Amino acid sequence: MNLVPPPSPAAPPAPVRRRMAPPVATRAQRVALMLGLGGGLFLAFWLFSPILTPFVLAAVIAYFLDPPATRLTRIGIPRGVSALLMILALVALALLCLLLLYPLLVAQVTILVQRLPAYVLGIGQAVRDALTALSERLGPEVFDQRLQELAVGQAGAIISYLGTSLARMITGGIALFSVFTLVTVTPVVAFYLLRDWPRIIRRMDAWLPRRSASTLRQLARDTDRLLSAWLRGQLLCCALLAVYYAAALSMVGLELGLTVGLMSGILSFIPYIGSITGLITALALALAQFGTWNGVLVVLAVFVAGQVVEGYMIYPWLLGDRVELHAVWVIFALFAGGVAFGFLGVLLAVPLAAVIGVIARYWLRRYLESPLYLDPPRTG
Repeated sequence: MNLVPPPSPAAPPAPVRRRMAPPVATRAQRVALMLGLGGGLFLAFWLFSPILTPFVLAAVIAYFLDPPATRLTRIGIPRGVSALLMILALVALALLCLLLLYPLLVAQVTILVQRLPAYVLGIGQAVRDALTALSERLGPEVFDQRLQELAVGQAGAIISYLGTSLARMITGGIALFSVFTLVTVTPVVAFYLLRDWPRIIRRMDAWLPRRSASTLRQLARDTDRLLSAWLRGQLLCCALLAVYYAAALSMVGLELGLTVGLMSGILSFIPYIGSITGLITALALALAQFGTWNGVLVVLAVFVAGQVVEGYMIYPWLLGDRVELHAVWVIFALFAGGVAFGFLGVLLAVPLAAVIGVIARYWLRRYLESPLYLDPPRTG
């Protein structure tokens, strides 16, 4: 009897496990993701635009204060404490400016309302004298009496419109935000955004698609460099121009020089438009107050000197060649944003213009390196 067990059959070889290749996103999926994100953001802005203004303003404040808060963190101050110090300093500065300027602005608005009829008569008389002198030189057949009266009436209507618009702009700008929003919502949101800014940036970086992460990071760095240089330089430029125009116009004796100077400096945030608006308003008020062209020439000299200082000293010193945002592109973006979303659109206009500009230059470089541009011309 054979007690040796029969040999067991050979075990089948273990199956070889093949590593599955990770799924690859199709072009349609990428396009759908981009369209979905863009459409979702636009829908959110369209639906919630009435309540987004303090949050967007808080984000702008946090972006503006992130570099000094980072410097405080590097010397050993906790991020939360540095963020709190920055927000408190900004609130204190805003309250100081409000306490100092609000009584002066209210007094100037009162002067404007009281003197507006006299301004209308003064500018009408100045225009009438100029037209009379021009009629004597060119002859009555060129400027008849009805044409002169029409011109005088239109000049009075223009100065009246400018005066009432200036008063509405000042009072409306002060009442643009409610006290609750200005004092509570915006500083609180700005503090939390500023405190968590590095964490937010790291989280957004982790969400980037791995295939395009390096390209998107480079575009983000270019946008940050462009936007920070333009925004900080332009704000400092506006502050310096506001101080200059307010002081210079007050020194030459313009009754509303403080208001017109501050508004001219603030509106200089819009390239050329702010300076032109301030110049026209100041010239009209000077003609109405002084009644002579000598006072108008003095005010004109103030603005010419301001433009020379801005163009050849302030702007090159603060911005130089670091900014690649063309003035026409900025003007279009500001007006388009204002028409689309009001004040919220104005806040978002320059950042979006910077992003679009960076992306456009990136695709232009891609195009100049592609066969679409480099293919030789056809021969024969």
